Amino acid sequence: MYRIAAVLLLACLPATAAQADTAQEIVAGADRVRNPDRPFHLTSTTVEYENGKPTDKTVFSVYSKIDPATRQFRDLVIYVDPPRDAGKMVLFRGNVLWFYDPASKDSIRIPPQQILTGQASAGDLLTENLAVNYAATLLGTETIADADRGKRACWHLDLKPANESATYNRVEYWVEQGSYNPIKAKFYSDSGRLLKILYYRDFRPSLDGVRPAEAVIIDAVNPALVTTLDFSDMQYRDIPDFWFQRDYLPQVKAE
Repeated sequence: MYRIAAVLLLACLPATAAQADTAQEIVAGADRVRNPDRPFHLTSTTVEYENGKPTDKTVFSVYSKIDPATRQFRDLVIYVDPPRDAGKMVLFRGNVLWFYDPASKDSIRIPPQQILTGQASAGDLLTENLAVNYAATLLGTETIADADRGKRACWHLDLKPANESATYNRVEYWVEQGSYNPIKAKFYSDSGRLLKILYYRDFRPSLDGVRPAEAVIIDAVNPALVTTLDFSDMQYRDIPDFWFQRDYLPQVKAE
């Protein structure tokens, strides 16, 4: 009788509970929540705060498309506002980031850790697939507070670079069990110093899924410095491959 009851109980459990995910599968699940697998465009509005007061605002237009060979995104980030920066671009292709300035009509190579605005680096604005660039280890499960101080039952993961496209030397990552929503991340430097803490929030329906509409980045050294990233106008787009060519950057026009 007990054996029959146990079998019936297992049959009724959700697939996520009955079949344990590997650490890499959990990170891949969170990647699918953050980014769709079809070419898309979004507007990213970043606002910098100091002691709760806004000090600066930048608007980016982001175009993303998966490279079928690497399963990693190619990204074109275009500055839209303020006017002094309009037309500047960041291109990510392969393992290389390029910064283009229309004033000089030239592009230079930059590291993914390059700060673009506030606490947001170039890597933070990219639609990176963490499961491709990092090797994950499951540290355990724990209930943590999210950005709105709600309780979330999460997998706690430790991510180490798997290739040279990884932006950070180490990432601690909390992913909600069941939904695979990315909730929180801590980013570390090569020396092991905690650089910043990121929270995802405001999950809402978008592009055939439920995705975060906002990220909050807190400086680890000075918590009074906070940057928010609001993601809007998310839509599927046909993006030509030549947009991701460095030589084509002077001809790209934001739409």
